Amino acid sequence: RDHIVVDFGENAEGMLPREELVGREIFRINDRTRAILLGIREETRGPQLLVSRATPEMLIQLFEIEVPEISEGIIEIKAAARDPGQRAKIAVKSKDARVDPVGACVGMRGARVQAVSNDLDDERVDIILWDDNPAQLVINAMAPAEVESLIVDEDTHSMDVAVQADNLAQAIGKGGQNVRLASQLTGWTINVMTVEDALAKQEAESSNFVESLMTALDVDEDVAVVLVEEGFTSIEEVAYVPLEEISAIEGFDEEIAEELRARAKDALLTRALASEEELSNAEPADDLLAMEGMDKALAYKLAAKNIITMEDLAEQAVDELMDVEDMDEEKAAALIMTARAPWFAEEQGE
Repeated sequence: RDHIVVDFGENAEGMLPREELVGREIFRINDRTRAILLGIREETRGPQLLVSRATPEMLIQLFEIEVPEISEGIIEIKAAARDPGQRAKIAVKSKDARVDPVGACVGMRGARVQAVSNDLDDERVDIILWDDNPAQLVINAMAPAEVESLIVDEDTHSMDVAVQADNLAQAIGKGGQNVRLASQLTGWTINVMTVEDALAKQEAESSNFVESLMTALDVDEDVAVVLVEEGFTSIEEVAYVPLEEISAIEGFDEEIAEELRARAKDALLTRALASEEELSNAEPADDLLAMEGMDKALAYKLAAKNIITMEDLAEQAVDELMDVEDMDEEKAAALIMTARAPWFAEEQGE
């Protein structure tokens, strides 16, 4: 069968799909088990309760049962991640400085975590300490692997984690399990590499940043290297950080800081003007020019806003076209629908 019927008593039943089971567990009639409610599905014969044993919430509920400090609100489970039946990680935090959250969840001689593991087909559970600092949280989540260093990239919401070469396999885990669970637990994309690879990558990136700043700011390599070493990796940072941060760099003063900021802003302005010129010279595609309801002047106005093809126009919303000269909502809607006509034709063809 593709599911198991769970009798809750008092004429209530739940459906436990096979994909929501843990590992290779097999149930027989009258076996007892625990499951968590996923949702209620309306069917002709009445509402159907859908339950699961494979969700992270199931793991959290089992710890609440086994660890009184959690049910009492002293310890909080901040996050959980699972490979059902194989391995899991939970991050815990104590609201009472006198209570060790990890120790409380492990229990005397591991009794509490073992009870949870036994209920989940011997699923191995790593209990880590929660930290509000994302970098420290990732270090904790990578356990049992030891992290040598890491670099945080806020823009891509990722971290490069460096470990010793002989620790790389443990950090990644079988089939990538350890790093995958750590990533799910923390919410960050984690890239694991050796210390040597991390240094090589950092040097390559630093070299690119140095060249970029040398070109944009018209400075020599020594100045660009100092800026990169101080954490300045883009023209925008030089242009908009407080002047005190630049003038505080050893060997720099307020005059140098002001000159660097002025050059950075000039570089950004030049880049913006070049971008506008490129768009102003953009030409509409043949399909946009030939589209029903389109004239040449309007097509060029759209092209200046980087709407080059019918596909580009089809992806727009009405309010995104309202800053086009002589455009009104009715006309914008009609043009967009005409541009989307091939979409509907493809759907009908399928």
